[in-house]
Amino acid sequence: MAAPRQPQKATYDAIVIGAGIQGSFTAYHLAQSHRDTLLLEQFFLPHSRGSSHGQSRIIRSAYHEEHYSRMMPDSFHLWQKLEAEAGTSLCRQTGLLVLGPAGDPKLEGCRRSLGVDHVLDAAALAQRFPGFRLHAGEVAVLDSTAGVLFADRALRAVQEVFRRHGGTLRDGEKVLRIEPGAMVTVTTTVGVYRAPRLIITAGAWTGTLLEPLGLRLPLQPLRIDVCYWREKQPDSTSTGSVSPCFLAKGLSQAPHGIYGLPALEYPGMVKLCHHHGSPTDPEKRDQAPSGASRPDIAVLSNFVSNYLPRLEPQPAVMETCLYTNTPDEDFILDRHPKFSNIVIGAGFSGHGFKFAPVVGKLLCELSLGEEPSHSLAPFAITRFPGVLRPAL
Repeated sequence: MAAPRQPQKATYDAIVIGAGIQGSFTAYHLAQSHRDTLLLEQFFLPHSRGSSHGQSRIIRSAYHEEHYSRMMPDSFHLWQKLEAEAGTSLCRQTGLLVLGPAGDPKLEGCRRSLGVDHVLDAAALAQRFPGFRLHAGEVAVLDSTAGVLFADRALRAVQEVFRRHGGTLRDGEKVLRIEPGAMVTVTTTVGVYRAPRLIITAGAWTGTLLEPLGLRLPLQPLRIDVCYWREKQPDSTSTGSVSPCFLAKGLSQAPHGIYGLPALEYPGMVKLCHHHGSPTDPEKRDQAPSGASRPDIAVLSNFVSNYLPRLEPQPAVMETCLYTNTPDEDFILDRHPKFSNIVIGAGFSGHGFKFAPVVGKLLCELSLGEEPSHSLAPFAITRFPGVLRPAL
């Protein structure tokens, strides 16, 4: 259902471009800071063209990178705050298993981030979670805090609370032009808007918006296969319990990592994704890839056969999603190097959804000139040399 049309006005305290989960949380924080905020979305809501659609995402504490593990307590707290404000449940705690070779640096980093030593060998894992099978020299780290975020529901909730705090959401308005200045001017297919601060969170379309502003960020949109695998003997719905989520790190059969979520979307079907995909034009993401080859699905099928004995070896449902990756798979959260009142949130690289409440807070703080609540050093544009070009 499209957002209701609201009376059009020209000037705001802040404009946010892109109403995915990151932009919606940015607008939410701005509105809660009593800034009159316009949130623009090029497609009519809800839509499946970007990276925030679908029913589920993983939320977890286990991260081998310290800058992410330090952000997660804040993120959990802010998700709970949104649940209270929206009056709805947005998360189900399931736990998460991180599978990998014993002693793998990333696996060890995940274990350290939890502050507890929940490591299961093959025998212990099979006894506690019989749907998983490890091989010699492999272990699982258990993150009991982890679970599933209900993605579509979360996106609706944050947008509804944003509106409740006086925010304006206009969908079906594609941005045609951005003119920098003390008051930034944004021209869309419907109107012209001005604000002293602009935040760009346009996902795979961010690069297109920034190039006329003289900034060419190394953002690569990827088309990702999202597959659902039928349980041989479905029982999660009858018992009321579900298996944990999982991540595979450092396994030879999962070179880019594989992650999975329990059977919560389709009855009796487990969701699996290869954390890898093929470069794509976001305008053509929904077109089937040329040729019949689907190498990522073959990787998933091989993984299922070797590690998930309770699943059928071929996927029952195949969908797609869109990642927008940076070369190091870390986010970009920074000001434009030339126009300091233009703030950019981009490159969430397939693992940003769980961080959206914190990302939105940080982008809000940047745009208001406030001290960031977390270090932004890992997310600086300056880590990519040569991105500033003459404006077109």
